Amino acid sequence: MNAKSGLWRWRSNPLRRREDVVEAWLVLAVWIVVVAGGAVVGVLTARAAGDVFTAQRAHRHPVRAVLLADAPRDTAAAWPADGLVRATVRWTAPDGTTRTGDTLVDNGLRAGARLVVWQDDHGGLSPTKPTNPTEGAIEAALFGATAALAVAGPVYGAGVLGRAWLDRRRLARWDREWDLVEPRWGHRTG
Repeated sequence: MNAKSGLWRWRSNPLRRREDVVEAWLVLAVWIVVVAGGAVVGVLTARAAGDVFTAQRAHRHPVRAVLLADAPRDTAAAWPADGLVRATVRWTAPDGTTRTGDTLVDNGLRAGARLVVWQDDHGGLSPTKPTNPTEGAIEAALFGATAALAVAGPVYGAGVLGRAWLDRRRLARWDREWDLVEPRWGHRTG
């Protein structure tokens, strides 16, 4: 009984209106796009993000560095949060050359402090260490879910607007039909 009542707009009957058929097709199309499109976009985004995180792990390497000047103690003036400040360090690149550059370090470190920084395959400093496999999988899944919602949300919203427009059309048609039928009954109600 429940499946039959859900498919009434698809069956031929004298009470079925054109708007009912359009609404049935609209609902079907919206759900196909929401489910299938959202799933495809979510999976593709999650895979792409996972590939990026894997590439970061493959191309970022830890290297020992030396802090060249005292790191500022004032965390209020720090560029990012979490007590990190920008400071200049010296390290050895993969080709054996000594390089200097700015990176984020803990505030209050003294000049000469030894620390670990992350460099790419060409010896350039990376601002952050790569995500570990677990963090990468979680972040990739979150990116995928966000992408799926970014596809599903507007499509669902368009479906809601389409159904509201169809409801207005049905009510307007009903009003027109009532204006034709009501005078035959003799007594005006409104």
